[in-house]
Amino acid sequence: MLDESKFDVHLKLWALRIPRELCKVATRILNGYLLDKPRIKPITEDPTCERNRYMILSERVQDSDLSIIPDRILNELKDLCKIEVVPYSLTLGYSYWGADHILKQILPPGVEVPSSFETIVKYSTHDSTWRHVAHLNIHDELIPYKDVIAKVIYDKNYPRIKTIVNKVGSISNEFRVPKFEVLAGEKDMVTEVKQYGATFKLDYSLVYWNSRLEHEHIRLISQFRAGEVICDMFAGIGPFAIPAAQKGCIVYANDLNPDSIRYLKINAEINKVGDHVHAYNLDAREFVSQLMAVPDLGKELNSDASMLKTCETCTNQGNQEPESGNGMLTVEAKEVPDSVTSNVDGLQSSSRNTDASVPPVKRPADVCQSENETVDGTNVVVAGRSKGSKNKRIRGSEIINVKTWEHVDHVIMNLPASALEFLDAFRGVIQRKYWRDTLPLIHCYCFIRASETQDYIISEAEAALKAHIKDPMFHRVRDVAPNKAMFCLSFRLPEACLN
Repeated sequence: MLDESKFDVHLKLWALRIPRELCKVATRILNGYLLDKPRIKPITEDPTCERNRYMILSERVQDSDLSIIPDRILNELKDLCKIEVVPYSLTLGYSYWGADHILKQILPPGVEVPSSFETIVKYSTHDSTWRHVAHLNIHDELIPYKDVIAKVIYDKNYPRIKTIVNKVGSISNEFRVPKFEVLAGEKDMVTEVKQYGATFKLDYSLVYWNSRLEHEHIRLISQFRAGEVICDMFAGIGPFAIPAAQKGCIVYANDLNPDSIRYLKINAEINKVGDHVHAYNLDAREFVSQLMAVPDLGKELNSDASMLKTCETCTNQGNQEPESGNGMLTVEAKEVPDSVTSNVDGLQSSSRNTDASVPPVKRPADVCQSENETVDGTNVVVAGRSKGSKNKRIRGSEIINVKTWEHVDHVIMNLPASALEFLDAFRGVIQRKYWRDTLPLIHCYCFIRASETQDYIISEAEAALKAHIKDPMFHRVRDVAPNKAMFCLSFRLPEACLN
């Protein structure tokens, strides 16, 4: 238990008893000689008379004769009213001091005092209020003090902060989700985060989220254009996918963690881009394999995302199904109008010259589908669609058919601990005779330690691809440790990877 009384500081001061109506004038006269402490008002009530006020003098005034105050000021004050000097006691307790002051007295000398933490917002349906979760990353030497650290931070930030959590150990599970322990406050970890005009709902204990990557999300998405096709192999809850869809891109987003995909779908609906985001819960290699498989391979994309609905009304074609020749996903892309914009449209990237030559994808619009029919002709109920019937006008989905085995503009690989290893998924997966236009730009995130070089990372990428990479570009994202930084390696997929 923390003994809060140990932080009490007792001050023996002097005060002047002044009629309350003269306090404003007296404050001007005594400028520089009144108590000056944060959050402490130098004028307070007189406990003996409600007509008077105490004007608390500075700690520099040590004697009742006020000898430190110049005679000129005292004479001006005496001309205003009768001066009465009284002793005044002030106690600055635990509630007064900030977290930094308290922790410096608690923790061993020489250790780094936790001074900052990541904050995410959560919405409480119980009382319809916004609350915050503080995410600490307490170093090993401070683990014995974790509970008292959490209490101090909680006390000093309540009610803005309602939950204090600490990451436990390293990220070692297959979903790359940190394990947290709740040190103080409410146990609920369901939160909402707002970034660049998008809202993200998540359960902090089930999925990965890092608010420090906001600028990187904006940087990369600023290189995308409306109508482009994006493949997000490790999408999480959608920090790249959702704003890309807001910009008018067609996004195929995958994650191995089913909880991430569940929240990705929720976030797509919250941000009204469910028609532009196709969600998959697959191993990343299998996802790429299915996405690039041509129809005659007989594989089907098992997307469980809601299909695109970019028009207000369209004519239901009844039971007619689009012909693909084999039941594969065969969606024709409709050109996205110029009016489709995003909050990141105006943002420019320092590394944009890698991607500047990629044109927007424009494909003809196909027929409208009924809401309970997938593109490959199978019947699946899609949330948010009203039932339609033959020749009936509906608010429905004008299906945007994207033949992903023919063209993808960008591939995002945001799993810096191991994304380089997954580059082997592109070896021979694309068939040259079906592919149109330029090959996709790969944006592969990785860590580079102080002992490693960019050339080493490129050699690792080329070994995975079994192909030479031309004109690679590195963008330094952030430092994650004193000798370790996160980078984004961008390059055009080599022709040698084609089958």
